[in-house]
Amino acid sequence: MKNVLIISSSFRKGGNSDLLCDQFQKGAAEAGHKVEKIRLADKQIKFCLGCGVCNDTHKCVQKDDMPELLAKMIAADVIVLATPVYFYAMSGLLKTFIDRCVPRYTEISDKEFYFILSAADTNKQIMQKVCDSLRGFTEDCLDNAQEKGIIYGLGAWQKGEIINTPAYLEAYNMGKNI
Repeated sequence: MKNVLIISSSFRKGGNSDLLCDQFQKGAAEAGHKVEKIRLADKQIKFCLGCGVCNDTHKCVQKDDMPELLAKMIAADVIVLATPVYFYAMSGLLKTFIDRCVPRYTEISDKEFYFILSAADTNKQIMQKVCDSLRGFTEDCLDNAQEKGIIYGLGAWQKGEIINTPAYLEAYNMGKNI
């Protein structure tokens, strides 16, 4: 049994990337894993101040929900980073979350990562830009991070349209097979 943490960065509850997270969660839970989904929109996460205090203390000077979220990331075996794609980039909410990992990022090691992207665009190659940004965090900053899979939820603009795409079943199956 693995400890799976799903980070959903959609502001839209029940939005396309959020629905893909639910499917991944359902598959992983049915496979017997412990799964928790966190909606970043429901958390208070302030912007990184760049003050550098955490370089020595490994604690942020700001008071918000990030210490709890960092502890969950450190405890997880599998981390899913999910984002709607806005203008060919990850959501600002996910970027803020990643920036705030600085105090304890060296402790987020030996993790399996999955990426979930949803976009109105249908060009998978363009979505690689978002994956490259996510890899900047996982591959370049974290020790022994292993990318295990990517779900491209393409061609879904309106809320819920993702249900009618192959990505919906793919998210379930990927969760089931971790």
